[in-house]
Amino acid sequence: MKAHKRLEPLLEDGLIDDVVRQLMSGKEAMVFVVRCGDDIRCAKVYKEANKRSFRQAVDYTENRKTKNSRQARAMAKGSKFGREKQEEAWQSAEVDALYRLAAAGVRVPTPYNFHEGVLLMELVCDADGNAAPRLNDVSFTAEEARQHHHTLIMEVVRMLCAGIIHGDLSEYNILVSADGPVIIDLPQAVDAAGNNHAQAMLTRDVNNLTTYFGQFEPALLSTQYAQEIWSLYEHGELNADVQLTGRFESTLPPVDLEGVIREIDDAREAEAARLLRLQELNE
Repeated sequence: MKAHKRLEPLLEDGLIDDVVRQLMSGKEAMVFVVRCGDDIRCAKVYKEANKRSFRQAVDYTENRKTKNSRQARAMAKGSKFGREKQEEAWQSAEVDALYRLAAAGVRVPTPYNFHEGVLLMELVCDADGNAAPRLNDVSFTAEEARQHHHTLIMEVVRMLCAGIIHGDLSEYNILVSADGPVIIDLPQAVDAAGNNHAQAMLTRDVNNLTTYFGQFEPALLSTQYAQEIWSLYEHGELNADVQLTGRFESTLPPVDLEGVIREIDDAREAEAARLLRLQELNE
């Protein structure tokens, strides 16, 4: 097939030998199946910012910094140069996250190269060697749902141990490969330690998984993995081999009722004294 114009530099530089077909077109990118020597891989071509339906919300980009002060100023001003650099940062966020997560043993596609706005990575396949389907295109038994849910919850844990939260995890960006689910689409990944919305995003990711698999295994709907995982993380007790229960009990301190009553009484006395002074002044 005729190569997408963004793939031409990779063909010219010999990073890919042939474009086999277009695999999909999503809200942020187009993905093509490509041949690299004897290997079949995929090339993710990012869409331009004005053609994406996924916005670079401030919740996601919070705390993403550049070491180049000129670029940082331009990005803050929103100049043409700044928008270009912001776009580069948006794209490289996925590349950085993929390399970090792959090194941490998280089930993500293996990244191979990032060139001219194109991410070259592993093509995730099913048992027949075809491109793996997305999670939302597959039905499961209750037992399969429990197994996949457990696998993905532990992948969320492993990601958090590596300091990353997906931020947009759902059945639409998880592939079902020959040996289990694989997490994809990470340009909106956030730094768990440096983003004020990290807990809310983790909770949403976990709840999305629970809601989806809960339609096959309703018992999952009563679990509280998000609260449990975040509590362990906050207390420095989270690790990739942690044994989760899906249960969580708040450890908020008991309310000091006597202290509250004393404060109310003190406020009443202070108000009575103020009214008395006003009355004396008016007399």
